[in-house]
Amino acid sequence: MKHCLPAAFAIAFIGAGVICAQSQAQPQETSQQADVVTAIKAGKLIDADAGAVLSNQIVLIRGDKIAAVGKEKDVTIPGGATVVDLSNMTVLPGLIDCHTHLADGSENGSGDPLTYLKKSAAEIAFESVPNARAMLESGFTTVRDVGAYRALNEVAMRDAIARGDIEGPRMFVAGAYVTITGGAGALTGAAPDITLPFDLRYGEANSPWEVRQVIRKLANDGVDLIKILSSGAVLEHGSNPNSQEFTIEELEAAVDEANHFGLRVAAHAHSTQGIKNAINAGVASVEHASRIDDEGIALAKKRGTYLVMDIYDEECIEAAGKAGAIPAEFLAHDAELGQIQRGNFRKAVEAGVKLAFGTDAGVCPYGTSGKQFAFMVKYGMTPMQAVQSATSSAADLLGHSDVLGSIRAGKFADIVAVEGDPTESAASVHLLENIHFVMKAGHIYKR
Repeated sequence: MKHCLPAAFAIAFIGAGVICAQSQAQPQETSQQADVVTAIKAGKLIDADAGAVLSNQIVLIRGDKIAAVGKEKDVTIPGGATVVDLSNMTVLPGLIDCHTHLADGSENGSGDPLTYLKKSAAEIAFESVPNARAMLESGFTTVRDVGAYRALNEVAMRDAIARGDIEGPRMFVAGAYVTITGGAGALTGAAPDITLPFDLRYGEANSPWEVRQVIRKLANDGVDLIKILSSGAVLEHGSNPNSQEFTIEELEAAVDEANHFGLRVAAHAHSTQGIKNAINAGVASVEHASRIDDEGIALAKKRGTYLVMDIYDEECIEAAGKAGAIPAEFLAHDAELGQIQRGNFRKAVEAGVKLAFGTDAGVCPYGTSGKQFAFMVKYGMTPMQAVQSATSSAADLLGHSDVLGSIRAGKFADIVAVEGDPTESAASVHLLENIHFVMKAGHIYKR
């Protein structure tokens, strides 16, 4: 998070990164599901791959996959198919948030990670169930969940969703933070004579070989990506977001070891040098990238590194500060950082750096990630670029453009719809804050 403010901080609830080549997050299609045929009549359809808006399209769905897309004269709707009439709406691919923390529990009003010492892992897990549903209903059919203080809670949530035990987005998960002792991903601030339970210190590593050991554990525990902390954090006791954590040798070891398991690496980094160290080490994405400088921007463009810049959640941090719901130490860490990040986001857009949508969901209430689109447009993106950041670009970062990110035959039937065209103007992009129709893998969750 900025970093990882626990979900405990979320003000209200509704109730790179990296993935394996064959993610465990994918649900298995039954023969009965494969027989289900649905046809969507779309008044407008956003082609995220081409960056174009098409009119009067038919999307034919068989089971959990898209079978065909085209004009009505080109796509025959079979007899017996269920027809969903969205002819007065704009249809677009299911949205993807590449920086979430869905398994971090629910609001308790303190905004302090130390509250995890007051709750069991099971309590945190059960509290997190509504987070997944809120995210799905807001139009995000896939998320990249980049760590939880309670290690492996994300893995359990991902698998529960894939089995159908609970409802939520398709999840690609990091499982735990790989962090130095006392670092941005560690639970700090407790008395020195308190021994933390294993899941709150699972990811600590202090040498290249210890980094490799942690990544081997994570791979064995079934994660989809590795999340490493390359700088200090905002929302952590005793941390300094302007510092660098992990040496370049440790970061290189992380990327190399992750590659052995087919995993990509997402690196949390606010500090200028921490960002460049992570890019030079070969990470797939840099999260936050608040103090990236011109050299870092050029380096990211040259290396093809994605930046995942959560430029909306500053609003929630400031609101929590005014309400006295966040430690003063965290506000001191955050001073001026949000505006610096937004200015650098504009520079990255102008430079043509790869940018993927990520909100640090949990800092702001779950189900409100759509509010970031307007900020991305305010700070330099076109509305179409903002949509693409959460669809085709996000799928590319995940490494799953073959099945996610656009409405194409052969891809998962992840489809959402809004009233009006969100790509028309800076004002219309706000439509993405109110998704009216949500389908994930051919199943309608919101109509």
